[in-house]
Amino acid sequence: MARKSGSLVGGWKPIEDIKDPHVQELGEFAVSEHNKEAKKNLKFDQVVRGDTQVVSGLKYRLVVTAKDGSVKNEYEAIVWEKAWLGFKNLTSFKQL
Repeated sequence: MARKSGSLVGGWKPIEDIKDPHVQELGEFAVSEHNKEAKKNLKFDQVVRGDTQVVSGLKYRLVVTAKDGSVKNEYEAIVWEKAWLGFKNLTSFKQL
């Protein structure tokens, strides 16, 4: 297997700076897209942890907290991004 800077190519790598504004923006995007697709009204709170995977672009596996009314839950969101094309796609969203 090919290795690159100590991590397996194609493997998931933890996001070191979870408070990075771009990471938080992707979490907000995921909740917003889920709301549109599922006709929900979740309110994004924050990304609490996540990983990235190099694909054709980057895939983000994020654990976000969001409020459903007065109840705060954790959700796993997978967002695929090709930043150079301005492309973002929510590929999965589920409650944990």
